[in-house]
This record gives sequence, structure tokens and C-alpha cells, in this order.
Amino acid sequence: MFWSFLSALLIGGLLGFVFQRSRFCLTGGFRDMYLAKNHRMFYALLIAISVQSIGVLTLMELGYIGSPYKDFSLFSIVIGSILFGISIILASGCATGTWYHAGEGLISSWVALIMYMISAAAMRFGALSDFTKAMGQYGKMNENLAAILGISVWWLVALLIVVTVFGVYKILSKPTLKMATLPARYTGLRHYLFEKKLHPFVAGILVGLLAFAAWAVNGLDGKTAGLGITGPSANIVMFLTTGEMKRINWGVFLVLGIMLGSYIAAKGSREFKWRMPDLKTFRNSVVGGLLMGVGASLAGGCTIGNGLTATAVMSAKGWISLFFIMVGVWIMCYLIYVRPTKQVN
Repeated sequence: MFWSFLSALLIGGLLGFVFQRSRFCLTGGFRDMYLAKNHRMFYALLIAISVQSIGVLTLMELGYIGSPYKDFSLFSIVIGSILFGISIILASGCATGTWYHAGEGLISSWVALIMYMISAAAMRFGALSDFTKAMGQYGKMNENLAAILGISVWWLVALLIVVTVFGVYKILSKPTLKMATLPARYTGLRHYLFEKKLHPFVAGILVGLLAFAAWAVNGLDGKTAGLGITGPSANIVMFLTTGEMKRINWGVFLVLGIMLGSYIAAKGSREFKWRMPDLKTFRNSVVGGLLMGVGASLAGGCTIGNGLTATAVMSAKGWISLFFIMVGVWIMCYLIYVRPTKQVN
């Protein structure tokens, strides 16, 4: 048990460190796809999915882990994912983003995180759990995308890799403007760890390897599970309110590790600072956090649970959720950024 929890803390800590040093933010990435036609972060995500996919599907082929495919509600996934996409623009970060931004000292992320944890717990275990179950009864289907299409899962992996390589090549082949940089404060390893920013594509590879490690470590305990954020976040609230020790599991140490890793990275780079939000940001963090927990619970996962982990095993649920999360982000971007500009003009 000790070593299992230690592995979760280590994987989470490394993830938090990579997220902070690379600004690996899917909320910002999806927003930039719509507003700036910048797909860099999206392809970084595809890199992470591709790397993880090769590893985890190999483990499945070898019988090291079991089948991860279950039935899901298409109706609940679509509604929840759109709501989640809308909420992360309000909260200025997705579920994972709030964990690692909280480690940097952003009070608004702490507010969003607490609201997210409370609403996720209510949707999964509390007053809103019956609503979650009721929503999950409509439009049920199995998430095994390869079985639905009647093809080998490796054809889907090959397609993903081709799309990813093409997108990465297209971005890297574009000329980039050289930005003015400040003189280096550190030298050697410290410079590369705490001063030099990680390229999103390098971060994508590292995130993919760490996501694969999560599957492998859980497989040692006989579990078929990868990274997840919403369930562990809800479990923390349940433990704090009920004292049930069974709520303290591998995932809880994972999310705590993400915050710890981000804090270490922010302190080492002198980027940690307690920052108070203004009233508008505070309000958006409260509303966004609450809606985030509702959306993630209805969708059965967030940008990590669905958008990174489920997609890697070619789950229909994961890819559908990822698409509609982006739709939700784009809807909110239009309402907040584009529409007001049109009205002024």
C-alpha cells in the first residue's frame, strides 16, 4: 500500500512539475484554437495520447491489464462535456489546471478547485447523485470504438499517429519569431529545470509517458485504470466530511502530487506568488468550479480522465467527450470574447 501511494505521489509530482514548466494548459489550448487558430497545444495533447496509447494497448495485448471498456450514456457525455467546456473558461482552467495553478499560489484557482471538489462529491455521492444516475440511463452504448467499427484497434492508433505527425510537422515547419529573453539567472541543471520553459511537444511526450506509467503501476495492483482527477477530488471531500479511510486511494495521492510538483517548480523558478483575484474573477471561479464538477461527473471524466486517458485506449466515450469539451470552450469563447466585440463594432 505504501509503495502504491508513493508511486501515485511521484507520478503526480512529475506531472505537476511538467505542467508548470511547460504551461501545459488544455483550457488555453482549446481557447487558442478558436480565437487565434493556434493548434500547438492540441497537437501536444495528441502526442501525449499517442505515446500513452502505444504503451497501454501493448499492455492490454499482453494481458497485463484487463479491458477498460464499459457502457456509457451518450446523452450524459454530450451534455456533461459541453458544460465542462463552458465551465473551464469561466474558471480559467480545467480540473487538472486548477490543481497545478493552485500550487503556483493563485487564489482564484483555489476557489475554483474547492467548488469543483464539492460539486463533484455532491454529483457522485451526495444530494445530486440520483440526478447523475438518472442522466446516465439515456442512450447507452459500449465505448469500445474498434469493436463498434469492426476493425483492429491498431488501425485507429495508426491513424492517430499519422494525424499527430502531420500536425506537428506543419507547426514546426513554420518560421517562428525570436523573442527577446532575459539573461539566465541559473546555470547547468538548475537552468534547464527551473528557468528554461519546456516546449509543449516535449511536455506532450513526458505527459504521455507518465500517463502510461499510471496504467502500469495500477496494473501491478490488479487494477485497470490510468490517470483520473474528478473521482479523487470528490473522494477528498468525502474523506474530510465522513472520515472514511477507503476514500484515500491512489488517485488522491496523484492529485496531491500534482499540486506539490507544481509548487516545487514554481518555487524553484521564482514564479510562486499568492495572487488575490478581483471580484469578477472570484465570481467566475465560484461559478466555473461548481459547473466543472457537475459537467465532469455527468461526462464521467474531465480533460484528463476522458480527453487524455480514455482516448488512449480508443474509447468512443473519450473521443466524443474531448470533442464536445472543445465545443463548450468555443461556445463560451464566443460569448465572452467574440460577441462583445461584434456588438461594439
